[in-house]
Amino acid sequence: MTGKQRSLFRAEANTLQAILQIGKGGVEENLVKQVDDALEARELIKIKALETCPDDAKTAAETLAAQTGADVIQVVGRTIVLWRKSEKLAREREARAAREAAEKQAQEAAKKNARQVKRGGKRNAAK
Repeated sequence: MTGKQRSLFRAEANTLQAILQIGKGGVEENLVKQVDDALEARELIKIKALETCPDDAKTAAETLAAQTGADVIQVVGRTIVLWRKSEKLAREREARAAREAAEKQAQEAAKKNARQVKRGGKRNAAK
């Protein structure tokens, strides 16, 4: 990951709320599963390491990243930001972009047809 990408993710993470907390149990299998599910649903997540967490935030972040295949974007104090590309979200974005392109193309064709009818071209289209 480039520094520019990491910078953009840090900026985007400023507005996020922490959706998970690491408590006195530390990084357990259940927490890893929750982080994995959250990354698949959102791509960019923020996690808080509570004071009762046996590990420091940096160690917990590296452990979670290694077990989920994510990248550590930043660790500030007890706040961890992780990112992982979501195949599900990527497919949804591609489908949305294709739909929007098709809609735009249809609107442009309708405008072109309306201009031709208005100028007297395509007389059969007006009937």
